[in-house]
Parts: sequence; C-alpha cells; structure tokens
Amino acid sequence: MCRPPGFLPRATAQHHRSHVLDLVQEALDQAGLKPGDISRVAFTQGPGMAPPLIAVAVAARTLAQIWDVPLIGVNHCVGHIEMGRLITGAENPVVLYVSGGNTQVIAYSERRYRIFGETIDIAIGNCLDRFARVLGVPNDPSPGYNIELLARKGKRFCPLPYVVKGMDVSFSGILSQVEKLAREGVYTPEDLCYSLQETLFSMLVETTERAMAHVGSKEVLIVGGVGCNLRLQQMMGHMVEQRGGHIYATDERFLIDNGLMIAHAGSEMARVGLTTPLESSACSQRFRTDEVYVTWRD
Repeated sequence: MCRPPGFLPRATAQHHRSHVLDLVQEALDQAGLKPGDISRVAFTQGPGMAPPLIAVAVAARTLAQIWDVPLIGVNHCVGHIEMGRLITGAENPVVLYVSGGNTQVIAYSERRYRIFGETIDIAIGNCLDRFARVLGVPNDPSPGYNIELLARKGKRFCPLPYVVKGMDVSFSGILSQVEKLAREGVYTPEDLCYSLQETLFSMLVETTERAMAHVGSKEVLIVGGVGCNLRLQQMMGHMVEQRGGHIYATDERFLIDNGLMIAHAGSEMARVGLTTPLESSACSQRFRTDEVYVTWRD
C-alpha cells in the first residue's frame, strides 16, 4: 500500500477512505474469515487528527451496522498501553508514552491510567520531526529514525534548554534554540541531533524515575513510535537498572501505530461487556488517556 502524502489531515483522511475497504477485505482473506465470523468492530475514537479519525469511524460504523455487530471505540493511547502489556508481559509498569502527538508519563491506579506528567506544548515526536525538516532529513523510513542515525555520529554536545516543570516537560523552547544553532552553522547536523536527543531523553528519564518512586514501581514500559529509538531505551534502561527494576519495550511492529493494538484493546473491553452505542461514537481529538474507565483490569 502506498504511503499517505505526509501527515496532512485532509490528505491522510483521503488516503484512509481510499484504502480502508480493500484493507478490511485483505485482512479477512489473510485470516481466513468471513464477515459472519466477526463479533465486534473496534476503531480509534481519539485522540488524533480529526479528518483521519472521522474517516475510519465512518467505515467502522458502516461495517458494524452491515454485519450487525457491536461497535467499540478505543482510546488510541490505551491501545498502545494494552498492546505493550500483552507483548512484553509487564505487570504494573510506569508507562512512558512517546509519539508524534503525545508525550505522557502514566501509571495505573484504581481503574484509570493516571497521567503523572506530560508535555505542556508540543509532543516529542513532533519536536524531532520538525527539526528533521529544518535539516532536510528525509522522511524515509521516518524522520525520527534518520535523526537517530545522525545522532550516533555526533561528537560534540551543545547545551540546550532543559525544561522540566514539576512532572511536566516543555519542548518548544528547545526546538527554537536548536533551530537557531542549525542556522548559525557552528555545530554539525550530527552534533545537533546528538545534543537534541540527549537533552530530550534526559528530561523523560527524570520524570519517569520520579513517577516510579511515587508509585513504588520497578517496571517501565515504553510505548509509541518514538519508543523505537534505541538511545532512549538505553538511557531509560540505565536508570531502571540502577533502581533494581526492569525496562520493557517491543520492536517497531508494536510500537508504531497499528491496527492490532486497537483490536486487542477492543477485545479487552469486549471481554467485560463494553460497547459503544452509535450515538456515542463521535471522535474526539482530545480523548484523554485518563478519561477511560479501565474495567478490564484489577
């Protein structure tokens, strides 16, 4: 399947509309299933960009009515968490959720995934992608991955703002400063990528460690596309090891956005009888992680 033309909301929505039915048929064929074998339809209800969310929600509602099965709206962030728990076997970890649109430090308590800290402006993936555009770094296979490769060749660290406010982090000022340094040409692109990664990831390690101490957890689970970064995993692993704990992370198949994570979270919700009535199936760009009542966990 062709890639969507960047991540422009309208273009991405058009891509989804053009391919969703073929993709559903392909999935059924590969699984050896027929529509009559489907018991529920799960879809991403948010958060995210509105046009792509709506495009898929319309398809999900249509299929659920044609097949006469219940609909289940899944929180995108919760989908990442449940997929990570399933694949890694992590029992009750502090979760670092890092992606293009989200940066959150999360821990489970009393039927909610509680947000202990988050970005107060842009997400870390957005920060990395925007700096990649400044450097002219290609999108193939992803801007963040190419920044990671450049960072491995960095030799000189340039000081950047380190902005931790309580349990929250801020990336916009760091981005402005590193963009300024890129224009000045004093540091190489490799040095700038190295410095940016080290600064951003250090902030995340600090806030994650503080959450671990607060809830008494020995586990950290990294989810979201930025979690593919091996340097982030390494830095977080050093901290967790010093605390006598264990870090959990999967490979890119389960870290980046995927349909399986929505299906799995939907199956967990279905197991305890949760469904989404059509009149409650509207999408929300700001569907918060801690809004979900997690009845399927003890």
